[in-house]
Amino acid sequence: MSIKIRKATATDSAFLAQMILQSSRAGKKDGIFDLIFATNDEAVILPKIEALTKTTAKSHCNFNNFLIAEMDGKCVGTLCSYEPRIATKEAFVTALEEVGCSESCEEALDVMTCCNFNLNNRTLMFDFMEELEGFIDVGVLKTLMTKSLLTARLKGYRIGQALVEIGSLETILFYKKLGFRIVEEKECDLYKEKFGRAGQVLLELEF
Repeated sequence: MSIKIRKATATDSAFLAQMILQSSRAGKKDGIFDLIFATNDEAVILPKIEALTKTTAKSHCNFNNFLIAEMDGKCVGTLCSYEPRIATKEAFVTALEEVGCSESCEEALDVMTCCNFNLNNRTLMFDFMEELEGFIDVGVLKTLMTKSLLTARLKGYRIGQALVEIGSLETILFYKKLGFRIVEEKECDLYKEKFGRAGQVLLELEF
């Protein structure tokens, strides 16, 4: 079966929400969106994330930032790439307000940024690199990244970065196989308190 890569559209919002939530949990019981929406009930969270992918504010969760992998017409994976100078924290806050986020958002945003990496606005950030269970090891993620890097080069980017939780060994190993290297690692007590993970790792690829 061949893998087809295409840009996401607003009609993909339900699948994007599923992959965003899966990525944010990264094997944990709760992820950042469970914290943001103050519940881990997927019946509540998924419609909120769906709406988040279609807000006027162009946060990193906006569908325009995603590529989708398809096999035999079925969506099987996603990869998000965004420009930090556009998809800012402020844009995310505005997007959350659009979907009716409560005051609990502020606490969640503090957790998101507590590791406090000094990210370069001239790099391209990668996030939500996910695939459906049952399609692992068939090349979905590698094909997504190859296509995304090609597009990034055409836009003039030469450096890509990704933030991954400390302890997410499979994800870190996969990024390394793609050529990324660890450039910084930060532990944070607040992050560990909320998610049981020590902090985050910043990976970088020059291409």
